[in-house]
Amino acid sequence: MRLGVIGGGAWGTALAQVAARDGLPVRFWARETAVVEAINQACENTPFLPGVPLSPLIAATGDLAAMQDCDALMLVVPAQYLRGILAAMPRVGLPLVLCAKGIEAGTAKLMAEVAGDVCPRAPIAVLSGPTFAREVALGLPTAVTIASADTALAGRLAHRLATPMFRPYVSDDVVGAEIGGAVKNVLAIACGVVDGAGLGQNARAALIARGFAEMTRFGLARGGRAETLTGLSGLGDLVLTCSSVASRNYSLGVELGQGRGAADILAGRTSVAEGASTAPVLAEAAAAMGVAMPVVDAVCSLLAGEPVRDAIERLLARPIAAEFG
Repeated sequence: MRLGVIGGGAWGTALAQVAARDGLPVRFWARETAVVEAINQACENTPFLPGVPLSPLIAATGDLAAMQDCDALMLVVPAQYLRGILAAMPRVGLPLVLCAKGIEAGTAKLMAEVAGDVCPRAPIAVLSGPTFAREVALGLPTAVTIASADTALAGRLAHRLATPMFRPYVSDDVVGAEIGGAVKNVLAIACGVVDGAGLGQNARAALIARGFAEMTRFGLARGGRAETLTGLSGLGDLVLTCSSVASRNYSLGVELGQGRGAADILAGRTSVAEGASTAPVLAEAAAAMGVAMPVVDAVCSLLAGEPVRDAIERLLARPIAAEFG
């Protein structure tokens, strides 16, 4: 299976590195000319993943049409750009592996739903799980979920990507896998705020637990399964991104907790913190479904400029209730 990777950031680069480890060539599309040149000339994505030597089997291009001779395409562009990239691609009906984690603004659609709108003939899979790009690219042990309604496709992708240090698990719960990846980004911002504001380890542990309860409520309401949300793409990814400055969403929260404004923080970044875009969409979708997500609501308020102390006090002042039910 000849794989193509669309998206020139750190995560797309890491997945191209994984795909090249079995000795097969990988086509890699990036919007940035500097990325294309760096990979082809120096075998390194110096703008987004500096210091990681890449396989010479990765061939970069800036032409989307050059991707149509692949057998499957891995889409690793930010969630809010997925529809536009898909619309610009040649209509070839190739299997699409969606690797972005988010919910589309304006439609509240998951990435598989967006892909279904634009490429209705394409078989669709989702790759998600606890993954920091640099660790994956360096070959450190990693496990992910590959979910598809077509489990045979998920199985073929899993065998194609599996290496001694990269272990995919197969699922047919696309919704559950996508919900976990999208919601954890928002919760990671909240955990970063807790640490940035110096609120302590007790508060962060409580926030992870209550945030996971929100993820589960929303995931079940959207049709996901509980076991998926407790797996790699849900709880596993949540634990990773809520506890490390290597997480773009967590580090955004840390700066919010220290008193900086969201607009100033995001303006100084070249990488995308998906949780900042997902939070208001998620909050609106949850409200429309009658799903309570007070932590997500608090993140929205913080991104809009509410002082940290006010947001925390409002969360703690909520009426006493049963933990479950």
